Amino acid sequence: MKAKRLFLFAAYDRDGIIDDALIYYIESLSLLGNIVFVMDSDCTDAELKKVQKYCVYAIGERHKEYDFGSYKRAYNWARKNLELSDYDFVYLVNDSMYGPLYGLSTYLEQMESLQTDAFGMVKNPHHTSPHIQSWFIGMRKSVFLSDWFYEHLQSVSHQETKCMITILYEHGFTKKLIENKLTWDCLYSAPKRSIYNAPKRLFKQKMPFIKKLCFSRHYGALGRQLLYILNHTEPNLKYYILSSARRTYGPDYINKMLTPNPFKIIWRNIKYTIHKLRTKGI
Repeated sequence: MKAKRLFLFAAYDRDGIIDDALIYYIESLSLLGNIVFVMDSDCTDAELKKVQKYCVYAIGERHKEYDFGSYKRAYNWARKNLELSDYDFVYLVNDSMYGPLYGLSTYLEQMESLQTDAFGMVKNPHHTSPHIQSWFIGMRKSVFLSDWFYEHLQSVSHQETKCMITILYEHGFTKKLIENKLTWDCLYSAPKRSIYNAPKRLFKQKMPFIKKLCFSRHYGALGRQLLYILNHTEPNLKYYILSSARRTYGPDYINKMLTPNPFKIIWRNIKYTIHKLRTKGI
């Protein structure tokens, strides 16, 4: 029997736009399960209509509680309007990534075959707080039907910094698993900031997403890595990613960072190294 999945999808766009890259992601997920879509942005009906046909529910309203605030609202809607116990797996997924760069079905099957209570695409093996990165988390009923998981989501509130969101809710989720003697694992490991800084290495390992922030890291110094990935990506998806990145960061910036000119690449990396030496002394 095919696994029955529910994806609680959190999104954000400063302009309330649902672009083609996000539609591609939503459509890809819709082939694998049901989607409850909550966007932390004020969206027009016309924008929401772009994804409604792929979702059992879609809403776009500013709540300022970041992704976990959207997860909370999606989960609460699902508890009220769906029979959660009918699902084999519930996933928390957000739009901080571009992709999928490869078909997702195999990845879901690999995660679900780990036979752990919770699982994810990527873990951060932090020396004091190892955790599942919260942009793609899967759960069995032992987690998503538990009282502690419900209470963890209900505790989500507005925080002043992203760091507090990460500590309280992302790290906090994995800590709750451990406290409740539940098991977890991930397909990939990305220590420190390598999810942002080593996209080419992860792509070669067949990790099926690129972190959007790779486009803005290190003043564009990751351009050569990103150009490699884009040149090995299906043409339509490449177009969607570039259109989204140009809208977000500006076409001139994206065109410069993705230059294949080796001298410009060397000079850009030299400038970033000088910046590091001046600001961090390393």
